[in-house]
Amino acid sequence: MSRRCELLAVGVMSGNKVSHSNRKTRRRFLPNLKEISFKSDALGADLNLKIAASTLRTVNKYGSIDNFLVNYSYAKLTDSAKKLRIQIKKKLIKLGKLEEVKIVKEKKVVKKKAA
Repeated sequence: MSRRCELLAVGVMSGNKVSHSNRKTRRRFLPNLKEISFKSDALGADLNLKIAASTLRTVNKYGSIDNFLVNYSYAKLTDSAKKLRIQIKKKLIKLGKLEEVKIVKEKKVVKKKAA
């Protein structure tokens, strides 16, 4: 299996290992992947996903996997996460609970200084 997060596609990065004498040799930075089981309230099922620890913190910030998938940027999700998002949104629309899950972002108002 690839070392890639199933929600946000966080993957392996490469860079240099720099020694004390400033020699540079190539190395790989591996993501901190965890096998996590999420309970989806909308689908009524458990989702077993292999995700990065940074993605887990983001999911916890949103409260649940349903809230995360509905409110997170669509362009940043992987193909499998986009399919899950579509399933969850369809189910929430059917139940009439989509407005409860959506987070409304407020726009910042910039005040102009008086001359």
